[in-house]
Amino acid sequence: MTTFDRDAGLERLAADRFDVLVIGGGITGAGVALDAASRGLRTALVERDDFGAGTSSRSSKLVHGGLRYLSQGDYRLVAQALAERQRLLRNAPHLVRPLPFLYPSYGSRSRMRAVSTALWLYDLTGGFRIGSLHRRLSVADALARTPVLRADGLVGAHLYLDAHADDARLTLALVRTAVVDHRAVAANHVAVRAVVPGGAEVDAGGRAIGVRASVVVNATGVWADTLAGEGRATIRPAKGAHVTVPAAVVPTDVALVLPVPADGRSIFVVPWPGTGRVYIGTTDTDYDGPLDRPTCTAEDTSYLLDAANAALATTLTTDDVVGSWAGLRPLLAGAGTQRSADLSRRHRVTRGPDGVVTISGGKLTTYRAMAADTVDEVESVLGRARTRSRTAKLALRGATGAGDHLGSRYGSEARVVRAMIAADPSLAEPLVPTLPYVRAEALYAARYEMARTLDDVLSRRTRSGILARDASVAAAPDVARLLAPELGWDGAEIDAQVHAYRAGT
Repeated sequence: MTTFDRDAGLERLAADRFDVLVIGGGITGAGVALDAASRGLRTALVERDDFGAGTSSRSSKLVHGGLRYLSQGDYRLVAQALAERQRLLRNAPHLVRPLPFLYPSYGSRSRMRAVSTALWLYDLTGGFRIGSLHRRLSVADALARTPVLRADGLVGAHLYLDAHADDARLTLALVRTAVVDHRAVAANHVAVRAVVPGGAEVDAGGRAIGVRASVVVNATGVWADTLAGEGRATIRPAKGAHVTVPAAVVPTDVALVLPVPADGRSIFVVPWPGTGRVYIGTTDTDYDGPLDRPTCTAEDTSYLLDAANAALATTLTTDDVVGSWAGLRPLLAGAGTQRSADLSRRHRVTRGPDGVVTISGGKLTTYRAMAADTVDEVESVLGRARTRSRTAKLALRGATGAGDHLGSRYGSEARVVRAMIAADPSLAEPLVPTLPYVRAEALYAARYEMARTLDDVLSRRTRSGILARDASVAAAPDVARLLAPELGWDGAEIDAQVHAYRAGT
């Protein structure tokens, strides 16, 4: 078993020779690294920022088949996604959990019938594997279950199961499993300066390292074209924005699928278990701005609140919004003027003239299948006989435990956090007011999860930044002082970390 340590990883990056170097530490790159390492390939993974810092911490956090893809006739994608959903429920039960969804119908009975047909198709395509078929609810039953729904015009509802996950922690669990259990090498905050014959040149905070690898995989998502250099655009980014509100404002224990009258889309209203928060999303619009740090704009917020208010008995305003985030979907280009909401979420594996293998497109739920296809191509480049992916039944780190707040985030590894609290009870105090995270989790992130910055801790190891923006900004100096002895920060670096975090929120 290998320790999850960045310094040790950098030494191995410089000294070892690898079969495959994966560039990009999002969910796809993490999945590729785990698949490759579990097949016995000598594997390295580097990430320019932090693991999951891009799209993979900014998704809708749903592990699902995608009901709307049925209306597009993409049954194959839905079937694949639902099969992958079940694998994640089995392989990472501490991070991926079933969540009931309520789909209200307003207006005419024909709308109710259309939803019923779609859900029967969803069940038959693979939704039934979660252990429950959808069921129809009367108006009275729907309002009894979710009183926050607007009663005017409601003709009924349907209830079905899908799944929810903390996307950033799922990504981290994949990287940790690849490193700790399968001897992969991984390092965050390592920028690739150039892909060269036989590997890549990288920069680890001012330290230049030449990484030797037989095959390079471009798993950089919306940055894929940037890494590939000049040429035809293969990625068409689409922005998905979300807002967070206190659970008391929208009291619901089920996720809601709400129609958007303005454009015929639907949005989700999702309770985030254990956080006291509900989030609303997502938008789906073409994006041509900077790829780094997309934001939820005032226009995005207005769209989401208006859509929610059209179907809820309460009236949400911007004063209710306590957090927000936006991510970019790496959709495959080539669909002409088709709107981004209608584009397929399928993926594509290609091999460039320089031998670089690029994985593009896809969605959070299907990352494992994407990774398996990518490693199949890597083996082809290596001239190896095709081996079978092992990840369909491979449990992730912590999968044998769950339960309380710590168990639901760390699984069986929560015992280490509990031991830290037992040794110093002050570490059980809240990290950020109004949120369930405790101070021990910040130290654990720095000590065992390769967190290197204040943003790593507040935005991804915990989700404080998107769940309580103002409270996390206010707590930032205290959290930085807590981390300082662990990460070797002096007073100037504490100030720099706080400034950088506040500037990025």
